[in-house]
Amino acid sequence: MTAQTDAYIYDAVRTPFGKVGGALAKTRPDDLATVVVRESVKRAPKLAGLLPDAPDTQGTGAGSDLARIDEVVFGNANGAGEENRNVARMATLLAGLPTSIPGTTVNRLCGSSLDAAIIASRQINTGEADLMLIGGVESMSRAPWVLPKTERPFPMHNLELANTTLGWRLVNRNMPKEWTVSLGEATEQLREKYGIDRERMDAFAANSHQLSAKAWDEGRYDNLTVAVPDVDLARDETIRPDSTAESLSGLRTVFRKENGMITAGNSSPMNDGASAAWLGSDKAADILGRQPLARIAGRATAANEPQYFGYAPVDAANKALERAGITWDDVSAVELNEAFAAQSLACTDAWGVDLSIVNAWGGAIAIGHPLGASGTRVLGTLARRLEESGDRWGVAALCIGVGQGIAVVLENVNAR
Repeated sequence: MTAQTDAYIYDAVRTPFGKVGGALAKTRPDDLATVVVRESVKRAPKLAGLLPDAPDTQGTGAGSDLARIDEVVFGNANGAGEENRNVARMATLLAGLPTSIPGTTVNRLCGSSLDAAIIASRQINTGEADLMLIGGVESMSRAPWVLPKTERPFPMHNLELANTTLGWRLVNRNMPKEWTVSLGEATEQLREKYGIDRERMDAFAANSHQLSAKAWDEGRYDNLTVAVPDVDLARDETIRPDSTAESLSGLRTVFRKENGMITAGNSSPMNDGASAAWLGSDKAADILGRQPLARIAGRATAANEPQYFGYAPVDAANKALERAGITWDDVSAVELNEAFAAQSLACTDAWGVDLSIVNAWGGAIAIGHPLGASGTRVLGTLARRLEESGDRWGVAALCIGVGQGIAVVLENVNAR
């Protein structure tokens, strides 16, 4: 049997994340994806000068080293608007990459772009690919309203538009009601089940804002972000550096009028943005002209009851660690997507990890959560955190609507 080929992450980049209706609202999702695809190529020394300024309609790049990119895999959670025609393929073409490079778009909701990384790493492991460009994109500002088609022409009853920005829509009537509660109500149920109180949630959320602002101030994100052309957005738009647990405690609850604890302040906002990363075998170093950052050492998905989606990363990360052959005692850095403070705390409590190693450069409550882009964001941030610290092992994980979780374990190839 042929030995498995190791898969490495070589680089990662993202746009600053804009708030819904904010600085990126006028930018199409396929254009956001194109920005990070082009920037990824420009950051690869051996590929940078090969990229044309416009789509390669003549196929002139087919004979260049750009054609050594085996495939582009992007995550996207909506798929109902301007990103509907396989946004990975659209971004590949719009970026000017050779038309010979295939592209596919995957949808595992919030975990879509980490799923893209898992898919690409498997292709590398099996020897089917040496260089893959992965990422994700979401424009929650531009997600369309949709009108369901009728079963016959000119129906006499009223029709209701559905907002595709977030959460359940066009629900199958056979789906049990307890599974289709809102994400916020589901999180209320989760924090009740695991005893997460309002004080802890607000403190966690405030810390996310403070750490995010500090990381930007210290230049942690300078090598992880690229500006969107013609857009005035230098940093993530939803960071509030002056947030405190006290200020957040005054916000009203959103999903329950009585006995509720979930607020806009201890939840992730709705955002626009894109992210990308190079994954490859050891041969990719020669193609890109750069050395790998970390090895993908373990990966896993998990599932539970849909209303407890926020807890599903617990099993996913535990499985990924087992497959990597390590335990939580070996882990020095965790990047957990903060969909809600309550679900983040439920997961970290279950893992028994010190919160000081979790989202040390801030998390999604402050940075934002453009659904399809968040997986590559946490993966890229984790790789750079390990590079900076010199520590060996890290975990990237996300919860996923409808009761799923996803996780990847990274090993720093230059660990102390």
